[in-house]
Amino acid sequence: MKKTGIIILLTAIMLNVFCLNASARFQNPQQGDTTINYDNPSITLGNDAVKVEKDDSSLNMRVGNRGLNILESLEGRKYDFKKYDKNEELETKKDTLIYEEEEQVSKEVEQASVEEDQESEVRDLENYNRRDRWSSDDNDRPNRRYRFRGHWSGVELGLNNYLTSANSMVLPDDIDFMTLHSGKSVNFNINFTQLSIGLSRHIGFVTGLGMNWNNYRFDGNNNIIEGENGMIEEFDPGVNLKKSKLATFYLTLPILFEMQLPINHNNLSIAAGPIGALKVSSHTKMVFEDDEKVKSNGDFSLNMLRCGATARVGYGNFMIYGTYYKTPLFQSGKGPNGVDLYPFEIGIALTFTD
Repeated sequence: MKKTGIIILLTAIMLNVFCLNASARFQNPQQGDTTINYDNPSITLGNDAVKVEKDDSSLNMRVGNRGLNILESLEGRKYDFKKYDKNEELETKKDTLIYEEEEQVSKEVEQASVEEDQESEVRDLENYNRRDRWSSDDNDRPNRRYRFRGHWSGVELGLNNYLTSANSMVLPDDIDFMTLHSGKSVNFNINFTQLSIGLSRHIGFVTGLGMNWNNYRFDGNNNIIEGENGMIEEFDPGVNLKKSKLATFYLTLPILFEMQLPINHNNLSIAAGPIGALKVSSHTKMVFEDDEKVKSNGDFSLNMLRCGATARVGYGNFMIYGTYYKTPLFQSGKGPNGVDLYPFEIGIALTFTD
């Protein structure tokens, strides 16, 4: 009976206060001391002076710091009288607000970090395309700096000749028959394989294999033969010739050190190094006035191996090259009248980077 009386008393107090506050709200609509939540049934009167909250299984009523909790269960209703600590409640609300603020700040920081990562990826992609759109399709970015591409493989076309030991193209009178027609003495090269070894993105070594054809077109009405002891001598056909030449075919192997200077989305390339060559074949050829041709295969005392130096410079895939062999064209002591002649070639190249 005592509990029932208390419940009736609290209910009467709440209804009285509710009526007073409702009347005050209609008289002064600016004050918002009474709130009603229809989504989750609850009523708050005054500054939390009276508060009623209802859900499916409980009813909580509070007036000041006193309250009554009614719990619906299978065993029936249970009543619980409780005294509220205002400070404790304020601390709880404060902790809740701090937690919610921290959660919001954490979400904002996480969102900002995601946006920053996306912007960084876009910048990296733009920089990568701007730096390397003209050179490579490297998807392996950690190894990109080692993707050095040299300039050896390709085709070359130029002129060839030879020098005396005095570095002169003017030959002594006693071997004048070896004088060449400079404008028609051509060489053609095919560099068919290449290996690039990068020290950095634009510096490295280049090697490979090439095929080298040389045509030494004689300026006089003569050709050459291999005389006694293999010494090179003049051959006089006794009739006029339309053309006469000595032709050689070598395999070449260079070891080049190359530097590249990026200019306007391309490279200014400079390369130089030693080069070796192995003779594969050689022959002489004469074309007579009636277009009859005579071709003679032979060794002609040519050096089987020769070595020298080569250099090239160019922009992009267009190069200018020059090669000088320190090994004489003919074996020592078997050149014309024992004179050593040192071959060289100069021309243009169209290269294909690997």
